[in-house]
Amino acid sequence: MMDDRPAIRGRAVIGWPVRLLLAFVVAAANVTGAAVVLVIAAFVLPREPLADPAAIRLVNLVWLGGYLLVAVPLGILFGRRRLTVHRRSPAPERAERRLVLHGPGRITQIIALLWIVAAVLFCFLNLRYSGRLAFSVTAAVAIGGVTTCALSYLLAERILRRAAARVLSGRPPRRRRLVTGVMLRSVGFWALGTAVPVAGLMLAGLAALTFGDTAPGQLAVTMLALGATAIGAGLLTTIGAARAIADPVLTVRRALARVQDGDLDVGVPVYDNTELGQLQAGVNGMVEGLRERERIRDLFGRQVGRDVAAAAAARTDEIPLGGEVRSVAVLFVDLVGSTTMATRRPPEEVVALLNRFFGIVVECVEQAGGWINKFEGDAALAVFGAPLDIDDAPGAALAAARRLGERLSTEMPEIEAGIGVSAGEAVAGNLGDPRRYEYTVIGDPVNEAARLTDVAKSVPGRVVAARQAVDAAGAEARHWRTGEQVTLRGRDEPTGTCVPDEHAGSPASGTAES
Repeated sequence: MMDDRPAIRGRAVIGWPVRLLLAFVVAAANVTGAAVVLVIAAFVLPREPLADPAAIRLVNLVWLGGYLLVAVPLGILFGRRRLTVHRRSPAPERAERRLVLHGPGRITQIIALLWIVAAVLFCFLNLRYSGRLAFSVTAAVAIGGVTTCALSYLLAERILRRAAARVLSGRPPRRRRLVTGVMLRSVGFWALGTAVPVAGLMLAGLAALTFGDTAPGQLAVTMLALGATAIGAGLLTTIGAARAIADPVLTVRRALARVQDGDLDVGVPVYDNTELGQLQAGVNGMVEGLRERERIRDLFGRQVGRDVAAAAAARTDEIPLGGEVRSVAVLFVDLVGSTTMATRRPPEEVVALLNRFFGIVVECVEQAGGWINKFEGDAALAVFGAPLDIDDAPGAALAAARRLGERLSTEMPEIEAGIGVSAGEAVAGNLGDPRRYEYTVIGDPVNEAARLTDVAKSVPGRVVAARQAVDAAGAEARHWRTGEQVTLRGRDEPTGTCVPDEHAGSPASGTAES
């Protein structure tokens, strides 16, 4: 005797609400199939003379009731066992996956088996009365069974979509067997919904030709009834099959529309075990790749600057090493006393202070249209006019320097920083090695801006610009006034300087040596 305890202790991966819904729709599908049988029995079965039609009808009804009393509990029992994963299973997750994905097929197999048994039973039951009656009853039961199986599969597959999406998450379906394909599914539903009822229509004609005693009116009624059955069953199965294909495609289309609008927080539920499920999983993989790409692009932009990153991404060829001469403006900012600060404060406090400082620098530079080329310890180099041209690069750099000086004095009075601005021609391009390079700007404006920070550290406001940068600026030039000439480190000729208008007339050192 078989031990039923494993089945009782089995883990039901399909919840009771879903099981009840499955039971309801399967019962509804069987009622539909039974209705088909009754229609066929009422209009299609031949009205041949029988010895005792009432007794024959009573015998069939008694056997029908008895069969239902046995078949329904057996169907429930087998369905429960086939929709349960046993704890003794060596691979419960794999068994759960197979149960959910093959659940509609398992339910359909049980229903088909019960209808086949019914067809055989009523065939032999009526064979002793009439061969033609047995043939007609068997054909009617077969057509009703096919209709029931088709509806049960479609409805069960739709109900189990949520469970299928759960077991397929993170593990998309793989194409292994042809029987799981979309093409075979469509052909199968055509066979169930159209071919079988039409075959019944043909069998009715064959029976009329074989027995030769069917009245034209009876044959016409038979054809009309079977034709209506074929149309109804074909319509139901076609709609179900079309929805089974259209629904996954619609979810993919909606997801792609959101991706096209720039929303990458998209996930398509994968609940189909055919090529459609592979399509759903493919869209998820594509979106994941796009999210990763955007993350890398964001990190790349943070590292080298968004303008440089955009220019590099726009190229379709290999990025060459080397540079080009461009008219640029340069802003250099250098923190005063950072070495002393590092020795007197904890490292965490120094890092936090530098991050606040550089945060203000980045905001001021980006608001003016520039980008941070590099951070050098406690200093930062900002470039305006490369790699992308901007209108009035000197004016943008001067406006950023003036705003930066104001914000640092207001928001971070505990620190001091020298800010220098210069403009002119410089070489901008990729320097390094093909394995590791960076986009940077080198030339006299860079050196001059760095030297001017030394001058700025000794003047009120801590902002100094080269006179040639102010002369090249547009409307921003009116906010600056001429300062003193200074001799920068490494130069023999003096350099004209300018300071913001509110600091005009402030003395500047005559030389900048360090």
